[in-house]
Amino acid sequence: MLNKALRAGTAVLCLTALEGGWQPAGAYTSEDGSLEIAGFVENRTFLRRGVGLSKFENTLQLEVTKDFRPSSFFSAFTFNGVFRARYDGVYDLNDKDFGKNAGGSIMLASPGGSGFTPHGMGDITGGTLDPILPGNAFGFDTGVNPNDGLIVLGEPLHDQGTGVAFGVPVRPCNVDGRGCLPGYLDFDASELRFPDFNDRIDAVREFYIDATIPVGARELGIRLGRQQIVWGRTDLFRVLDVINPVDFSRNNIYDELEDIRIPLWMLQLEYRFGATQTFDDLNFSVVWNFDKFRPANLGQAGTPNIILDAGSFFRGMKNCWDNGCTVANFAGGNTATDFGPGQIGIRRAVLPEWAIDNTQIGAKLEGVYGGVGFSLNYLTYLSQLPSLRGGIPATNSFTGETAVWPFLIAFDIAFPRIHLFGGSADLYFDSIKSVVRVEVAYTTGEEFANTARPRLFSESDVIRYVIGWDRDTFIPFLNPTKAFLFSAQIFGQHILNHELIDTPGSLAGIPSFTKAGIPDWKDNWIATLLIKGWYKQNRISPQIIAAYDFRAKAAAIAPSVDWLISDAWRLVIGANFKVGKGARTFDDCRSCNPFPPFTATPLHADAFMPGSVGLAGLEPLGRFRAGPIGMAQKEDEIQISLRYRF
Repeated sequence: MLNKALRAGTAVLCLTALEGGWQPAGAYTSEDGSLEIAGFVENRTFLRRGVGLSKFENTLQLEVTKDFRPSSFFSAFTFNGVFRARYDGVYDLNDKDFGKNAGGSIMLASPGGSGFTPHGMGDITGGTLDPILPGNAFGFDTGVNPNDGLIVLGEPLHDQGTGVAFGVPVRPCNVDGRGCLPGYLDFDASELRFPDFNDRIDAVREFYIDATIPVGARELGIRLGRQQIVWGRTDLFRVLDVINPVDFSRNNIYDELEDIRIPLWMLQLEYRFGATQTFDDLNFSVVWNFDKFRPANLGQAGTPNIILDAGSFFRGMKNCWDNGCTVANFAGGNTATDFGPGQIGIRRAVLPEWAIDNTQIGAKLEGVYGGVGFSLNYLTYLSQLPSLRGGIPATNSFTGETAVWPFLIAFDIAFPRIHLFGGSADLYFDSIKSVVRVEVAYTTGEEFANTARPRLFSESDVIRYVIGWDRDTFIPFLNPTKAFLFSAQIFGQHILNHELIDTPGSLAGIPSFTKAGIPDWKDNWIATLLIKGWYKQNRISPQIIAAYDFRAKAAAIAPSVDWLISDAWRLVIGANFKVGKGARTFDDCRSCNPFPPFTATPLHADAFMPGSVGLAGLEPLGRFRAGPIGMAQKEDEIQISLRYRF
């Protein structure tokens, strides 16, 4: 019924546009041309296989530009503002999947016990073990943490298998506060419906002044305010373009970066040398991000787009810490086990407070030499992606003692400081009529999950690079009068201090056992290809975008047709399909023996020595091997966007 209504609504909008029922008002321009006001309204409707409606986003955007007359001090002075308001109706129209009625009761795998057992009734629980253990060592209060409003971790992508699984609360945080991380992933229903209206006032997309001061024959450019600063030359995967965090909850990795970058309050100073004796052009710029720290939005459990499904893991683990939880396949590697509060999970997210020491600064030298555009970049910034740091005080499930237990899956979320050194270049090769784009970045200070270390993380330097190729090519049998754009990229990542160690289970060749260490691939590559054409005086533009993750063996394919119906109306009909492998397995630390000797396995040579013997599962660390494309294998969508620009 809902799909019929959506199809009917889209058809009515298209027919109205074609019949001229709504005519473009046109952007407003003042008589002297110094003030321009424009904008658009847009509806984006996504339908997901097996789910139905996954997005019903309605956007109003207003763009304002005001040029002020040059003065004796400023040769140019401009104000720019972009204001955006969005309402995503999916939380009202499909609340059984993404709203107040999402989730339900769950059963958790326990092949070593009852086969499957409800959340709150693990086969190893306080009620069963009270005669042996002090107090209610295991178990939790199901009155506080009921079996309702839950899904099983990884449920949209895979079954429970023989690995870790537990309940994940999926209702908005004002409906169900379990597992919500204060200040990080704690969105209520209103913030999900109206994502631009929050305490950071994201409805203000841009709000800055742009001024130019003559300095002899040279210029000093000043841009101050809320803005996006673009350092990259490539699309989709960021190498140098890391100044602004990204909102992955909008459409995972597939939306334009211009739409999903999160603007910040920054100062950019650019000294423009112009042409010199050596360079055709040369500029030096400094960027100071003085805004309060802002992490990337990964998507919260219970929302349609959650990159790597990490937000579900975080919320489920936070619930485990606060309220206790039942973990599938845990004790002995095959029995559902209840844990009480403060024993395992995520304790908190430590978001850096505002201070001068926590601001972020970068510098870039950019120019043109011999027809080659280049840049040299440096940036010191706080990681926009979270790091899980173990080694926090927690309660021993067997003794009741609170201490720091090596290899225990109990964490704080942190955002470490990173130093980036990099550069880029644009090269034109006339013989093949092509442009080659290159970006390289070397970073220090990044942190990765690592089951070979007692705190379950380690630091590593990382090299990332992108090589892109663009060429206009005629395909006569498709269009003899207009060239197609071919654009390809290869994105590479190399973790320099990668660690994988043999475990007793992997050395013995036992199925379901693996090495321990960093789940991210030491070396990985993702390739992308765009083919885009034009017809009917460039008003109809079909295209196809494909991305392939080599190590995850997973691909995304996104065909679409962009139809500029008139100067005001634009319709885009597309799809996003995924193929290949989905979830992957990795050491999940069920065999890490954090509470020796009680949690030792027969493969531990010393029952009092903590550390993994290599038991593996799909969750939680297999997501890093599957990557963002592999973890989205069940998210095939049909996507329709209709925009009216005024």
